[in-house]
Amino acid sequence: MARGRAPQYDEQRALILAQAARLFAQQGFMATSMNQVAEACGLSKAALYHYFRDKFALAAHIAETHVRRLLEVVVQVQADCVEPRRLLPVLIEHFVREYASAQHAHRVLTEDVRFLADEDRRRILEVEREVVQRFAQAIDALRPQAAAGRMDKALAMLLFGMINWLFTWFKPGRELEYAQLAPIVADLFLHGMLEMTLPTYPVAAAGAAESASDELSLQRKTP
Repeated sequence: MARGRAPQYDEQRALILAQAARLFAQQGFMATSMNQVAEACGLSKAALYHYFRDKFALAAHIAETHVRRLLEVVVQVQADCVEPRRLLPVLIEHFVREYASAQHAHRVLTEDVRFLADEDRRRILEVEREVVQRFAQAIDALRPQAAAGRMDKALAMLLFGMINWLFTWFKPGRELEYAQLAPIVADLFLHGMLEMTLPTYPVAAAGAAESASDELSLQRKTP
């Protein structure tokens, strides 16, 4: 009979992931060693390897778990939102609040996925693309012309450009908290998007834009 996991296994694994995400975010993925992760968790290096084979596996699990959680948020909001025109502002507010409790994991997603093996990176990118596509659909509900002009994905990425980097500068506990900031971000983007003049370009250029949009993700691009 196979031996079952110890009751503390899942708790220990969650601690390892949280500490690894913190270290990767604070001092950089390449500068962090498995020894440091083990020390932060109060484990021996051998015990750490019982849970994860290396730091690349750690980063892959952190990033994929985080982006799949973001997709879950989108799917749940879509299911709960009965008014299509309310979908985008509600999505924005939920994402800002989600980032408040996942700053380290989000930094791993945006900065460290580039270090992963191609298979892991592709798998994470597929989930990211679905998140972006669902945001683009929410934009279409408010500005159908964006889809007609193939600008919906570009607008979605401009939105992520606003909210993805909150963790780099926003310090909660001062003038604002995340819950207060969320509707501000939603209002700022929505009012600008609804009032902006959408660009027009020839069909050939539109096709090029659509092709480029297939490469859009939440990750930071490297030169």
